[in-house]
Amino acid sequence: MMNTQVKLIKGKVGLLKLAEELGNVSQACKLFGYSRDTFYRYQELYEQGGEAALQEVSRRKPNLKNRIEVPVEEAVLAMAIDKPAYGQLRASNELKKKGIFISPAGVRCVWLRHDLETFRKRLKALEVKSAQEGLVLTEDQVVALERAKDEKQAHGEIETHHPGYLGAQDTYYVGTIKGVGRIYQQTFIDTYSKVATAKLYDRKNALIAADTLNDRVLPFFEQHGINLLRVLTDRGTEYCGAREHHEYELYLALEDIDHSKTKAKSPQTNGICERLHRTMQEEFYAITFRKKIYNTLDELQADLDLWLDEYNNQRTHSGKYCFGRTPMQTFLETLPLAKQKMLQDTPPIA
Repeated sequence: MMNTQVKLIKGKVGLLKLAEELGNVSQACKLFGYSRDTFYRYQELYEQGGEAALQEVSRRKPNLKNRIEVPVEEAVLAMAIDKPAYGQLRASNELKKKGIFISPAGVRCVWLRHDLETFRKRLKALEVKSAQEGLVLTEDQVVALERAKDEKQAHGEIETHHPGYLGAQDTYYVGTIKGVGRIYQQTFIDTYSKVATAKLYDRKNALIAADTLNDRVLPFFEQHGINLLRVLTDRGTEYCGAREHHEYELYLALEDIDHSKTKAKSPQTNGICERLHRTMQEEFYAITFRKKIYNTLDELQADLDLWLDEYNNQRTHSGKYCFGRTPMQTFLETLPLAKQKMLQDTPPIA
């Protein structure tokens, strides 16, 4: 042990002497692999107490000033288990709401110390804790960070000005469940407010794509007194076809909704749906399938609706027009934009 300490002290003294000989602190630090802050700390200690002071540094005592307080660290760890899909920024923001102030970098430092720095590791920790303690997990246990830059809107391809201006619709393959079969999800999101809805089916075709609009989407907009002006989809067969024979195209024409399609071989132009699908997979499906067995599509739809209610009404969003509000808050507070546009577009009575 003494030999190790002597070597450490000699290395630190050597760093100080080399910097003096070179007349260049940066070069000495580079050669020895130390930071400039560390150099000046060693220099101050050496000037005050010689090698004995450096020996104290060699004992690797924790720097208590930089140590995160125990209650804060415990809160970060609790959130990592309770909300494994949160990223460091969202975890920091959510903790601030509870009066616990820690930076995103501080959250990550805690995760690294406890081997929880990735979503998969946090999810695994949740599973282990659940198995060991017999926890009953709730549907809202996991919420993921949603970064605006990950929405993958295709370099200005999506133009949106108010709620109802443009909705994005896409098909998501959820998976196959024994006794239920294949499960497909029809997803719709208002590109301005980020309010989303989804409906599950056992197949995908044009009639089903139209059913989602008829059953869930248009009633929502009608309830709030505005119209859906256009829909963006990919070029899948459930969305595109000859208008006179295609149920989805016919439905859009009947409701006077314009149909925009993604560019050929550029599915990322509907990236807003892709990003939502990733969020749903991490925050809902990855959790619910680990803790519950579903026997019918209706059972899964009921739990999905609960998650969507939280997504729209409780979960703050980092979308371009949300400014930290929930999707539903954004929708309701910007409704006047859509209604003003409707008035402007209404022809005067002769």
